[in-house]
Amino acid sequence: MMKSNKKENAISKIDIPIKNFLKNRTSRRDFLKWIGFSTASVTLAACKGPVIKSIPYVVKPEVITPGLPTYYASTMIDSFDIGSVLVKTREGRPIKIEPNLTSNYFNTTSARIQSSLLSLYDEKRLKNPFIKGNKCSWNQIDSYVISHLEKISEIEKDIVILSSSYPSFSTKKLIQDFTKTYPTTKWITYDAISYSKALDAAKEIFGFRAFPLFDLSKTELIVSFNADFLGDWSPENMSNSYARNKNPEKSMIQHIQIESNMSLSGANADIRISKKPSDIEKMLFEVYQKLVLKKDTNSEMGKKITDLIQKKGSKSVVFADGSKEAYIFSFLINKKIHSQALQKNKFVLSKESDDDKLKDFIKNLEKEKVGALLIHNTNPVYSLPYSLSHSLKKFLRKIPVTISFSMKKDETNELMDVLTPIPHWLESWGDTHPVTGIYTLIQPTIQCIFNTRQFQDSLMIWGKTPEKNYYEYLKNIWEKEIIPKSNVSSFQEALFHGVVEKKENIIQKKNLLSNKKYYIDEKNQLDKNFELRLYTKTSLGDGHQHDNPWLQELPDPITRTTWENYLTISYDDAKKIGIKNWYTGTGAMNGHCVDLIKDHKILIKDLPVYIQPGQAIGSIGLSFGYGQKIGKFSKMIKGKNAYVLYENFHLIQKNIQIKKVNKIHKFACIQLQNTTAGRNLVKETDLETFLKHSKEIWNEEEKIFTHKGMLPPENISIWNDPVVKEKDKKGHHFHLSIDLNACIGCGACIIACHSENNVPIVGKEEIRKSRDMHWLRVDRYYSEKENSRGEFLKDPKVSFQPVMCQHCENAPCETVCPVGATSHGEQGQNMMAYNRCVGTRYCANNCPYKVRRFNWFNYTNNQKFDFHMNNDLGKMVLNPDVVVRSRGVMEKCSLCIQRTQSVIGVAKKENRKIKDEEFETACSISCPTKAITFGDVNDKNSHILEKIKDQRNYKLLEFLGIRPNISYQLKIRNLK
Repeated sequence: MMKSNKKENAISKIDIPIKNFLKNRTSRRDFLKWIGFSTASVTLAACKGPVIKSIPYVVKPEVITPGLPTYYASTMIDSFDIGSVLVKTREGRPIKIEPNLTSNYFNTTSARIQSSLLSLYDEKRLKNPFIKGNKCSWNQIDSYVISHLEKISEIEKDIVILSSSYPSFSTKKLIQDFTKTYPTTKWITYDAISYSKALDAAKEIFGFRAFPLFDLSKTELIVSFNADFLGDWSPENMSNSYARNKNPEKSMIQHIQIESNMSLSGANADIRISKKPSDIEKMLFEVYQKLVLKKDTNSEMGKKITDLIQKKGSKSVVFADGSKEAYIFSFLINKKIHSQALQKNKFVLSKESDDDKLKDFIKNLEKEKVGALLIHNTNPVYSLPYSLSHSLKKFLRKIPVTISFSMKKDETNELMDVLTPIPHWLESWGDTHPVTGIYTLIQPTIQCIFNTRQFQDSLMIWGKTPEKNYYEYLKNIWEKEIIPKSNVSSFQEALFHGVVEKKENIIQKKNLLSNKKYYIDEKNQLDKNFELRLYTKTSLGDGHQHDNPWLQELPDPITRTTWENYLTISYDDAKKIGIKNWYTGTGAMNGHCVDLIKDHKILIKDLPVYIQPGQAIGSIGLSFGYGQKIGKFSKMIKGKNAYVLYENFHLIQKNIQIKKVNKIHKFACIQLQNTTAGRNLVKETDLETFLKHSKEIWNEEEKIFTHKGMLPPENISIWNDPVVKEKDKKGHHFHLSIDLNACIGCGACIIACHSENNVPIVGKEEIRKSRDMHWLRVDRYYSEKENSRGEFLKDPKVSFQPVMCQHCENAPCETVCPVGATSHGEQGQNMMAYNRCVGTRYCANNCPYKVRRFNWFNYTNNQKFDFHMNNDLGKMVLNPDVVVRSRGVMEKCSLCIQRTQSVIGVAKKENRKIKDEEFETACSISCPTKAITFGDVNDKNSHILEKIKDQRNYKLLEFLGIRPNISYQLKIRNLK
């Protein structure tokens, strides 16, 4: 029995009725029952299906079946990313994001798209609406807002809706209806990372203000001028069509990258040329003059590139980034050569940035013309350049009514009157129009966890729209204007597929190109100061998901660092200034810091410096997305806000000075060995050698010296029993193959593995101690170019190699485990019995690949690791098919054994043969380039067997004789 005062302290957060019930003396059973109810209440609420039943992508029973997943087709969209996805749910909880291959566009799931799932279960989300800091009801919000909007409409002041690009067909119609009620309404699109210069250039050249759509599947030559097209240069991911054309044939794509920062595109280029941004734009102008204006150039490099483009003709494509002029030059070149990569009458419509309208809005604020401001899902106080952000903060409080539609508190909505919490995209209805002729639907996969309301529902109530809710409005619009002209017959069928096609004709205005000449601004060409190239990281993008621990701990593909941003600088420039990176006695990396100065003003203080191989001399780089002052990790992360430097929304900032300071920064770097140290780990050759010579020249088979002579590893076993041949194996035998030619190092597979296998987040301090828990890592190696000994820091080649447990047939980890916790299954998987593991770590010591991870702590229910696994809401993301490991236990890749066994069980129950495509791992499903192939080698018609028989196939450290079940296909560079 317990005293009532102790009970009240213990349950202070429980509802009043429960408190009153427990004031009486009660039994221990009753007490625990009520405590259990309170902690599970959020879970029970969330486990209900959506308010309006959605249509599963895969036909399942209408009622949730415990233990069986249900998939829903939907669209992920936030302030930066968009993607057609399948949402895997278990017992009403979304637990995994996978690509929707029904869609031909936006059908890849990047690390950010997959990680957006975790944001659904963020305990720091806004849970209720507020007026001037006071919690209130939605009725109070509606009364307050409607009364103010009516007054503002009467005095004819502007009602401004400020949002990031939101290509929603139904929302645009809704805002038109809203404008009928409030005629002074204006919708202004503001993207933190602006595409305005590209859109303005496209309007001038193509007569339509939208980003051109490119397809690289038939391209034989790419020349990119500072455009990271494998990153975020284009709103539509191009890695898929890029990888499809990387097959080693005569027509294999050749990729030349001219850039200042080492980017993902530059790392994958066959030929990479490092130059500072002003020199790159000058070279682009020379190529433009030669190809379009027929003027000769004195540049030797310009002549070579021009000759290559002319030789390949329409099978070439030119990309450029930076100024509006750079986009114009590249678009004109592509039109001149009739590039097949440029899709006719097809445009990407997902970005609508307009810098001029935003600047006009800031001017109207100063003139007090704005009566109401509605900000939807964007944070301009944080992300605007310093001058504009300062003006916005100054005039924001002078606006009569300000309303924020946001999921979380941020720098902007702290200054606003009304906070209206919006649901996560997984709790919402909606649609998008991302590409010409393509429409997608968003449907909820879980009931709203908190007291939130969609932006559209609020507009409908305030604008007095006749429909009851946004779902009805959306359905009516689609049934009236989209479904009749599309490839589906009903709204239900559209929900089933998640994407529909509709015939559309783009109206392109005629332009007078022949009457206009374009030039570059050659000012500051000889300036001695640095040129800064601002860029987006693969992990954080524009910073919208800065509070997402999966993304914060995702290693950058190039620098291999986590949890921060930094200034990248070349080795030569760092040496001149006296900047160094060094390793401490514990193996962690430290480095010097600098102040960033422009026009004698310190813009960023104590900025860490990372010496980046391949960085152009005279240039520096800094990534967006860090430096938020509000958020769960704002105190933990020491990143800096690069948006303060984003003047005029230009990625290139000139006349930047750096000054070394005394502060030392501690990096959380996951890979410190940057080269293979002469070992043949990442095998590669050039296309000419591959086509002209036999396999023995470019992929020599490794052999082991024995008393019987030199033998191939597959003929040797550490056991006394004869080696079991593949043909003698019965049942399933799983194998995984990774094509190094297709892997671009994007890290989507790492997040997929985290999501599928409940991999914990450990934080920056543990990363510094080399205690990361990633089951899969993507190693990045630098190598010297031929005949350039010692030039690795200046102009390196880059190779990526995903490494996970290799599931060796003769696994060295199995022989040393004293308790038999790790063993080998008949299906080829190296297995772990977590309950048997006593944490000796002998297996990790004996593993040549170093892929085993040790739980140094209990990462669940541990306040030291306050990420998502120590609160009830965060735990809802966990996959119930995979156990959560405890302290002292070793863990590693299992080749997603839970998925393979599920497929086998379903096929057995249905009494049918398993199809080859049914066997997938989390990483193989999510790989945007399909570099990872998984399957059953005993299926003679399987895709994996074709990969293994390919001449490019090899195994990592095969000479050890441990016979891995993971193989690689060597990398080929087109250097012709």
